[in-house]
Amino acid sequence: MTPALTFAFGLLLLILFGWYFASDVPSRKRWLGLVLTVLLAAFCIEQVVPPAQKIRLGLDLQGGTSFLIRLVPQGENSITPDLLDQAVEVIRKRIDQYGVSEPVITPQGKDRILVQIAGLDTKQIEEAKSQLQRVAKLEFAIVAEGGQARIDRIEAGEEVMDPSLVVKTFRPDAEGGEPERILVKRRPALTGESVTKAFAYFDQQGYGVSLELDSDGARQFDEVARENRGRQMAIILDGEVISAPVLQSDNYGGRAQITGNFDDKEARDLASALENPLRVPVQIVETRSVSSTLGMDSIRSGVFAALAGLGLVVLFTLFYYRFIGLVAITGLLLNMVILFGAMAMFHFTLTLPGIAGIILTIGMAVDANVLIYERLREELAAGKSLAAAINGAYDKAFSAIFDANVTTLITSMILFWQASGSVKGFAVTLTLGIIASMFSSLLYTRTAFRWLVDKFGLTKVSMLDLVPRKTFDFLGKRNIAAVLSVLMIGGSIGVFAVRGEKNFGIDFLGGDLLVIDSAKSLTVAEARTAIDDNAVVIQFEREGTKEMLTFRSPQGTSGEILKKLDAAFPDSGITPVAQDTVGPQIGMEFAKSSLIALGLGMLGILVYVTLRFEFSFALGAVVALLHDVIISIGLFSLVGGELSLVMVGAILTIAGYSINDTIVIFDRIREGLRTGERGNIQHLMNVSINQTLGRTILTGGTTLLSVGALYFYGGVVLQDFSFAIIAGIVIGTYSSIFVAAPVVLWTSRLRGRSVRREVLETEALKNA
Repeated sequence: MTPALTFAFGLLLLILFGWYFASDVPSRKRWLGLVLTVLLAAFCIEQVVPPAQKIRLGLDLQGGTSFLIRLVPQGENSITPDLLDQAVEVIRKRIDQYGVSEPVITPQGKDRILVQIAGLDTKQIEEAKSQLQRVAKLEFAIVAEGGQARIDRIEAGEEVMDPSLVVKTFRPDAEGGEPERILVKRRPALTGESVTKAFAYFDQQGYGVSLELDSDGARQFDEVARENRGRQMAIILDGEVISAPVLQSDNYGGRAQITGNFDDKEARDLASALENPLRVPVQIVETRSVSSTLGMDSIRSGVFAALAGLGLVVLFTLFYYRFIGLVAITGLLLNMVILFGAMAMFHFTLTLPGIAGIILTIGMAVDANVLIYERLREELAAGKSLAAAINGAYDKAFSAIFDANVTTLITSMILFWQASGSVKGFAVTLTLGIIASMFSSLLYTRTAFRWLVDKFGLTKVSMLDLVPRKTFDFLGKRNIAAVLSVLMIGGSIGVFAVRGEKNFGIDFLGGDLLVIDSAKSLTVAEARTAIDDNAVVIQFEREGTKEMLTFRSPQGTSGEILKKLDAAFPDSGITPVAQDTVGPQIGMEFAKSSLIALGLGMLGILVYVTLRFEFSFALGAVVALLHDVIISIGLFSLVGGELSLVMVGAILTIAGYSINDTIVIFDRIREGLRTGERGNIQHLMNVSINQTLGRTILTGGTTLLSVGALYFYGGVVLQDFSFAIIAGIVIGTYSSIFVAAPVVLWTSRLRGRSVRREVLETEALKNA
């Protein structure tokens, strides 16, 4: 579909959406809902199905290497947008020589560039690193008279050094020869900025590089040649003299040649660097590499985990809600169609954490339907007809669904803003999944019920009811819960403090991570003996269906470890399947951005909940969120986990899930206060918590089913991720009941304000 058609189609959908929500005629809403669902589903399917654009796979799924490059400012000069753009184009041209398809080269922030290349082997990775960092500062300077004898006199103190001259190292003519020194003018006669074309050549003297200059460069070169005919001109590359030919003509026609002790590759690399010079030095601060075999294994394990999670959720929903569970399941499938269609349309890249986001979306997507169906159960129990009960269920569930999803969106969008690399993929899929879930649960399922009731004569539904109806005095146990929470928080902080730096992976501390596979299995003891370095952490880990050795070592040491292993076990068929290098500066910045993301997420939630509810509710939500994050991190530390890029996504997801659960309970408390139910605040809160208990158990259960599949089948990286989510779900469910609500009660009493009065005043302002 062309951009014009896509725009027109989107405009049509927007008009239909506006018409749907503006209309009060049931039959019209029924038809508009059907048309919207069919058109949106067809559009999304068209985006995904070939020959339309497919969803691109991240390097962790297809295999490849990513480099994060930092531009290093020189002196007082800062990195300007023009310098960054120029560096992007230079690097793009240098990458083209590898012949790879669709390399990703994008600016990151103000002074960094992310380069992602698929299909490089270990040797090519090292070549690419060398080529990417080469500045290629080319200068032409006239050689001073006197040669080595003059340099000797200057060093002996027999002659004063002319300040306009400088001693440079001269590249030796033969391999292994001693480098010579040459005296050249400090100010170059010409720079390499005038080079328009450079290419390698071969003649009787060996390999060289031929240059072509632009018109201004050709004119300046000829002027210098006329003034210095018969003298040597030093060709200086990155501060080293690589050639010093004699100027034998005064008309070179904009052409020059560089000769020296080059081989084929050196000549080609030099030509590429000279044709595309970088204006400032660059530094590779992060390298991540994954083999294609490990990528395919990750795809298989991720897809299997997704299908297993989807299957478990489908079976549970059909078992518990029976026929109307089928409506929820078709809504879930529509959710997936919209999610993948949006990813394809906006050219998003699917990563392994992105698959985790999809799996988590499967579990959370059922939450809205559970809210609606549990409300439907209450409406039917009140003696209403099915049509009236459905309308009442959707109307009453809307505010809880909307507020819960918006607060989760706040955390996911902040994660997308602050995160980098594959975690952005997780944030994207979670964000799109939430939006798709709201469409499928609020518009599609309601439209489906309208058709079933109005046109197909549905008058009765049945559901299982396994949640006990006994009223528990949750708030009566708030003091016991407070002591338990304080102990868990203190224990979590203590465990984290005792482990110290062991809590952090290379994403935070910097260093190298090497993962190897081998035809013949190696033990940790054998590997330890081979590398003979106690500072290296060696572990067995399962990646998909394979067991592999991982090595965590100081930055820049993984290459040497690989050489030692190859030398010690030449017949074992050792293959590096993943190789990461992260500089310590990146680790510190990542830690800082993670804390900023968490802080901004809590601030956003505090503001939103204050606006939608009251400050007492907002404070309760934030305290519960902090409670869940601290204890979840503590549990993860207790089992020996390492915080990484992906784990920050898990922590923010826990925050989103925690606030989601809390908001649902708060919404029911607000409803009770707003409708003027009798009883004191503590009693009303207890009633509200008990009324939402069924939804809390069912939603937590379905999410645990999908995330549990991720834990058992998602591989080692996603296993850590899913463990943190599982811990967060359990702790979040506890805190929504035993932490958030008591904090609201205590805060209102400390402030001397009536929560009921605040809620009624807010409602009056909204309706004014």
